[in-house]
Amino acid sequence: MLLRENIYDLLRSDILACRLAPGDEMREQDLAERYSVSRQPVRDALLRLQREHLVTVQPRQGCRVTPISLSDARDLLRFRLALEPACVAEAIESASDSVLKSLDEFRRFSGNHEDFIAYNRGFHTALAHASGNRRMATALCDLIGQADRLVRVSISNLKGHDPAKLVAEHVALIDAMQSRETRTAARIIKAHIGDTEKRVLPALKRNAVIVEERSS
Repeated sequence: MLLRENIYDLLRSDILACRLAPGDEMREQDLAERYSVSRQPVRDALLRLQREHLVTVQPRQGCRVTPISLSDARDLLRFRLALEPACVAEAIESASDSVLKSLDEFRRFSGNHEDFIAYNRGFHTALAHASGNRRMATALCDLIGQADRLVRVSISNLKGHDPAKLVAEHVALIDAMQSRETRTAARIIKAHIGDTEKRVLPALKRNAVIVEERSS
């Protein structure tokens, strides 16, 4: 059981980090060799990832990493827009002063694009856990991980990506949360996610690996 969980986590991480890029073909034997395991835990992991829409099974051809559609990317960001402000509000209402104080580690950032993705994921994950609501935190952390994939895919076409501006928005949110100013924090986090959608979706549209879903 532990082996299956490990392979699932490794494969999922490689997909979200785009080490296995959208559209890449995957064969069980190749993946088994990649992770030095038998084919069965790989097969189990692929089935779980298919249920999460990260893997697409191609009859008689194996599997591939599911390409990103604009509609799915939009749905993901809209779901995050609904969920993350709720986590922030819950944190303001219920988190201890020490938990909110721990957000201070995200007041500064230095590094490259990849470093920023890790920093940004860490900050939003911390917000999720600060809520104290396990179910909301789990759902939000999943959305944050999948949003990383969107940013990595779109990064070469991403306009208006200014780490200093984004860090300043994080700092303003931290200030509002530590002062327990619920309305101000809600306004900041909603604008922050809304701006992400405005940057990322047009960048995805310019990227060749993105597919438009056909209507039935």
